[in-house]
Amino acid sequence: MQQYHDLVAGTLSEGTYKPNRTGVDSIAAFSKSYTVDLSKGFPLLTTKKLDGYRWESLIHELLWYISGDEHIRDLREKTGIWDAWADEDGHLDTAYGRFWRRYPVPETGLEGEAWPEDSNRWITVETSDSGEDASEGEDGGDSPHRTFDQLAYALDQLRENPQSRRIVINAWHPANAAVSTLPPCHYTFVFNVQGDTLNLHLTQRSGDIALGIPFNIAAYSLLATAVAQRTGFTLGTFGHTVVDAHVYCGAGDRGAWYADNLDRLQERLRGVTADEEYRRLREWLLETAPPESAANQHLDHVPNLLKQLARNSRPRPQIQVADVPLDELTHDDIELIGYESADSLEFAVAE
Repeated sequence: MQQYHDLVAGTLSEGTYKPNRTGVDSIAAFSKSYTVDLSKGFPLLTTKKLDGYRWESLIHELLWYISGDEHIRDLREKTGIWDAWADEDGHLDTAYGRFWRRYPVPETGLEGEAWPEDSNRWITVETSDSGEDASEGEDGGDSPHRTFDQLAYALDQLRENPQSRRIVINAWHPANAAVSTLPPCHYTFVFNVQGDTLNLHLTQRSGDIALGIPFNIAAYSLLATAVAQRTGFTLGTFGHTVVDAHVYCGAGDRGAWYADNLDRLQERLRGVTADEEYRRLREWLLETAPPESAANQHLDHVPNLLKQLARNSRPRPQIQVADVPLDELTHDDIELIGYESADSLEFAVAE
């Protein structure tokens, strides 16, 4: 997909050297945006392998988001994506789907603020331990709290008031983010209808281009597909904005090399006129930069991204989603059709 290759090349060519909380250095660029026409096929990258266990992980993670669970007890049986950030019981101090389906609503707001009543159809009154009815919570001594189902609200608005410009789902809670181990990266998305076409725009505060962004593109495109199908719209465009778009470039001596040599790399990048030249640039980098230590293998994502840029995209696959309610969607209801890709590329996770 050319939009992804442009994101990679643009970030490497224009970005700045930027250390960060992970201890793995990065090359980062500000506010990268693009759109993808979903009517031309499903945007699962073909210049590296994303089927098999990778695709399985993506599906299970999206279904976990839709479920609204705040823990990964069931998810960890199928994928280890979130294991590093969960406690022993599988709970996360931030969970995307929890806020999609159960966004906290204050019991009392500031004077003049408007908040829905308990009887509002998107409000649920839960107890702190089990999410049961408030009256049961009172019997057990648990204090009730109110949550708002943003995903249900969005689906209802698309059916009843599709021209609304307020169909927003937000996974960012400022107070939670201030203390969370890993607050949401892809933190808000908007459904927007133009004519009979449904579009989705995703905003990320931070995006790991090699590992995270390909998953984000596919997951939200799949969500757009499922929602369009359930609300009677033609599938339109996926829009994506990444505020801090970054490529991890290694730790220790390898990462520090980029601080002194990024301008040399970028000068060579600006001279690339054919995809094959990315391979020669990769060879120069591997010959010039200090080797990665045994403990830091593949934390430098630049070499394999250059290898990926030298590859040609193949035709996009198709996606089929069974016609069942969104809350009842399972792994077996989603089928990827006609996917062919280049070989795998190895990138280590910067935690």
